[in-house]
Amino acid sequence: MPTILVTGAGRGLGLEFARQYAGDGWQVISTVRDPAGAAELERLGVRIETLDMLDPAALAAFPERLGAPLDLFIANAGVSGPQRIETAEAAGEWQRVHAVNAVAPTLLAGALLPLVAAAQGKMVAITSRMGSIADSSGGYLAYRASKAALNAAWRALALSLAKQPVTLALLHPGWVRTDMGGPSAPLPLAESVSAMRRVIASLAPEQSGAFLDYRGDPLPW
Repeated sequence: MPTILVTGAGRGLGLEFARQYAGDGWQVISTVRDPAGAAELERLGVRIETLDMLDPAALAAFPERLGAPLDLFIANAGVSGPQRIETAEAAGEWQRVHAVNAVAPTLLAGALLPLVAAAQGKMVAITSRMGSIADSSGGYLAYRASKAALNAAWRALALSLAKQPVTLALLHPGWVRTDMGGPSAPLPLAESVSAMRRVIASLAPEQSGAFLDYRGDPLPW
């Protein structure tokens, strides 16, 4: 039975990943910041772990809770943050967004490397096209900057791990109908996750470090 770890699995994309992989017989380990928001995960019967993306020590030590090889790690946890950075308070929020969206998934990927390598597995970060410098339409500075940083960090990580039996990728889920995406988003949640799962399943080692959309098409950095 393959094993997957999904962060930020209490709702949205993370919850849907947990639902679909569990439905296909995978052993699912899900993380949430607040166990009180894990009712849906409890109904799925998956393993639930509490993990705060703003706690570097907990992130670094997290693999000790797992102990077994991981076939797939999906770094999904993320926050949006302020649209403009014009006050000290907004700047502080920007730092928090950067920590959650860029620093935490990169730290956790490095900590989990031995477990994923043992399974010759894959690590996927859920990023955004909004992190593409070449394709920016402006606005949402904190979120865009954090996703651009995530893209750069994971690209560098993939290159440094080229000799390891691990494949990394950055996936843009599309504009999805979630709490973050809003009700006007054109892409249904289940459709986005199903498409990303097909991309993940087909990832080859030579694609490690790629920035792709939910259909598997390359995106500009």
